[in-house]
Amino acid sequence: MLVLLPPSEGKAAPGRGAPLQPESLSLPGLAGARAAVLDELVALCADAAEDDVKAREVLGLSEGLRGEIAKNAELRTAPTRPAGEIYTGVLYDALDLASLDAAAKKRAARALLVFSGLWGAVRVTDRIPSYRCSMGVKLPGLGALGAYWRAPMAEVMPEAAGSGLVLDLRSAAYATAWKPKGEVAGRTATVRVLHAPTRKVVSHFNKATKGRIVRSLLTAGAAPASPEELVDALREQSYVVEVDRPAQAGRAWSLDVLVDEVH
Repeated sequence: MLVLLPPSEGKAAPGRGAPLQPESLSLPGLAGARAAVLDELVALCADAAEDDVKAREVLGLSEGLRGEIAKNAELRTAPTRPAGEIYTGVLYDALDLASLDAAAKKRAARALLVFSGLWGAVRVTDRIPSYRCSMGVKLPGLGALGAYWRAPMAEVMPEAAGSGLVLDLRSAAYATAWKPKGEVAGRTATVRVLHAPTRKVVSHFNKATKGRIVRSLLTAGAAPASPEELVDALREQSYVVEVDRPAQAGRAWSLDVLVDEVH
């Protein structure tokens, strides 16, 4: 099982780890593309030392977040932490990787892949610095990152997906970087979380429940190999799941998980 996650806009403090070692990151086929994004992002932010207006416009940052620009300028020398510790927010709070037992942490290291505007995608064990660069950013030289990452991701993702289930929990912006096709799409499941009384997607319910779903699968040791097995596994965990089966082969499954409330 491979679980595709979005990152979080907010990041934890960088800690005291060693600086970035790009060659140590998972999916080495992305190395060249990562270097190009890193080079342009660092240069953009380093040039903003006296006037950060352009950098803030490119990165979509308010004046109150101008400190993120200085942080980006130092990415090559900044301390690193495992990506699973860097990413914070509602989904990652609910997932709570730090509190998993040893066996579940090993499953998380194998199964979880976090998409990123800067890195393309990383494992939760990959050591990265805290940064600010969403997939919606359009860098002056490379263009829109969602489009930029499509070709590199198309090269590496079929192998990363292996032969089992792909559980796609990415938000729309990050889904633009790679769309499963053909045989891989046929064993991919996307998930929406709906507030049962209204049958509408609510951001907090959506993010928190996705984190809880992943945590449930990891702690239970579940290893669904197909969308059908995923539905069974979720129902065993007491989730209410509605299924939209694809009308033809080579299309992803769509699952709706209904929740009344999230505590």
